[in-house]
Amino acid sequence: MKINIKKLNSNAVVPSYAKEGDAALDLTAVTMARDPFMNIVYGTGLSIEIPDGYVGLLYPRSSISKTGLSLANSVGVIDSGYRGEIMLKYRFNKNLKIAYGNCPKVGDRVGQLMIVPHPKVELIEVEELSNSDRGSGGFGSTGQ
Repeated sequence: MKINIKKLNSNAVVPSYAKEGDAALDLTAVTMARDPFMNIVYGTGLSIEIPDGYVGLLYPRSSISKTGLSLANSVGVIDSGYRGEIMLKYRFNKNLKIAYGNCPKVGDRVGQLMIVPHPKVELIEVEELSNSDRGSGGFGSTGQ
C-alpha cells in the first residue's frame, strides 16, 4: 500500500520499519515542548494522507518503558480526514525513580505508527442481546 506523507519541517524523518516483519513504522521527534498540563509533546514534522477505510494508530516504542513516560491518550488515533502534524503527547510519572533527563530528545525515535483497516459499522438498538458463555462478567471474570 502506498500512502502520501508530507514533511512540514525540513528535519522531519520519513517513518520506516526498523526490521523486516515489523508491524509499525518508527516516528522521530523534530520538536519537543511542554503543554499547559506539563505533558511532553513531541512533533514529528510530518502529516499523512491515510486512505478512507483505514486509521493510523500511534503507540509508544517499547523503550519508552525505561523513561517514566506514558502516552497521554493510551493510543493515538489518526483519522483518514486529519491532515495536521503527527504528534505524540506523553505524561511523565514523577513517582518513578527515573530522571526526567532519560526522556527522548529531538532526533530520537519517540513512537510508532500502525496503519490498519477498520470496518464501518451500523449500530442497531435492540431490547435483548444473544447469550454467550461469558455473559456480563467484567474485569477479571475469566479468572486471569
